[in-house]
Amino acid sequence: MHARLVRSVAIAGVVTGALTWAPAASAQPSDPTPAAPAASAEAPAPDAGRVEITAKDTAGDVLPGAGFLLLDSAGQEAGRGKTDTQGKLAFPDLEPGVYRLKETASGSPLHQVVADQDVIVTPGATTRLTITDPFKAAKVLLRAKDRKTGKLLPGATVNIGTGTSTLLTLTTGSKGTASGELPVSHRKTQFWVKEIKAPAGYDLYKPSKTFSAGPGAPVTVTVTNSKTATTPPPTQKPTDKPSPSKPGKDEDVSVPSASGTPTADETASSTAAPAPDGSLAHTGADATPWLIGGAGVLIAAGGGALALARRSRTDGPTDDSTES
Repeated sequence: MHARLVRSVAIAGVVTGALTWAPAASAQPSDPTPAAPAASAEAPAPDAGRVEITAKDTAGDVLPGAGFLLLDSAGQEAGRGKTDTQGKLAFPDLEPGVYRLKETASGSPLHQVVADQDVIVTPGATTRLTITDPFKAAKVLLRAKDRKTGKLLPGATVNIGTGTSTLLTLTTGSKGTASGELPVSHRKTQFWVKEIKAPAGYDLYKPSKTFSAGPGAPVTVTVTNSKTATTPPPTQKPTDKPSPSKPGKDEDVSVPSASGTPTADETASSTAAPAPDGSLAHTGADATPWLIGGAGVLIAAGGGALALARRSRTDGPTDDSTES
């Protein structure tokens, strides 16, 4: 009777739609309650962040194989990896905080790695970074030479650049050479070189030369100079006009009279010829012709007297006498 009553109650509950459980009068063990599933240990924390990296060069090309290391604030490694063929690398499931990103390799022999940088990870967000690796600098050797002899010349200064920008200035030393590093932005970059100071005794090399250089590659640039032409000083042509003589310190300078008429001293000084040094001053006309004429007369007179004496000696009496 008791069992029939229990079955009737259960049927009535199904018909009316009420899903109620009426325990039987007899004690029966109840079904165990299913336990809630345990939380997965691999599930990310709801406040975890993410870092995504894209590696490129200055020309805009992606860099596969670039290596990176991520350190947390305590200096412990939080992630390590290399970029894929698209130049991308991701560090997921990072706790919020400040991290240090290091590039360990550029993945290319033509590129340099960038400096370390800090990365901030925020809860539930993705931090995206673009890393641009520069090309390695080209190594430039400058030489200045004599155009004719090929001798290397010190003291030549040149500017090297691209477009309107000067990137490098070099001056040749005692051996006539100079070297430096030239930054490049492509796998093959065009540059110009212009001399701004010539070596001593040489003309400036005025043309602007161009050359190409690649990342990390050596290149030699040569400028040639010609010696400065030496011109002799101009010769002074003789002139017929005598140069005016300036009065000496001890010479007398005649002063014109107030009336404008030259004085007697001025007239005498203008007509009389100056006496040569060491001779007496002449007071009148030159007596040289009269002296010459007088000497001639005296010589002629002496000659005549000598002739008369000879004649008188011939015509005079002899020593023989006659008796009368």
